Amino acid sequence: MRQLARPARRGLLVLHVVVSVGWLGLTLCLLVLAVAGATTGSAATAEAAYLSMRVFGDWLVTPLALLTLISGLVLSLGTPWGLVRYRWVLTKFVLTLITAAASVFALRAGIDEAAGQVAAGEPVPDPAGLVVPPSVALATYLFMTAISVLKPWGLTRWGRAARRAAARPGAAGARTGKPLAVSAPRPPL
Repeated sequence: MRQLARPARRGLLVLHVVVSVGWLGLTLCLLVLAVAGATTGSAATAEAAYLSMRVFGDWLVTPLALLTLISGLVLSLGTPWGLVRYRWVLTKFVLTLITAAASVFALRAGIDEAAGQVAAGEPVPDPAGLVVPPSVALATYLFMTAISVLKPWGLTRWGRAARRAAARPGAAGARTGKPLAVSAPRPPL
């Protein structure tokens, strides 16, 4: 994929940060509601918590998860960071794939089941089953945020191979006199 122009890259970066932070905030809200539903002694409070989780789950989980995944993928492919050049980018992509799939397919199903049970006047048999997934997801999102800021671990083997290829005489960067994107340690925003 060609490198994105600076305005497009910046706009996509803003979109990615906004939807990622939105997904993190949504997960925190789901965790608070799950804890409230699991720990309350009031059936009405539990019902309100689980039904609120259903609204958030039905309206926000899938769009935020998919927008985060897609914007991150396009951003990585359209910038010098690349998708597989740096370990932190590849790690974020794999974790985003896993958490997006888990959020869309597993978390939403658990929320819908719990909301259906409380709406029918039945207690939720395993309230901890709705506390653990958002807890793990929140920890994962915080970890991904940290590695986005710190950019640890360096190049992958593919990134090292691309850097070696670019450094060889007669490589594309040597012919044009312009540095290749893989040789830039940190691309500008």
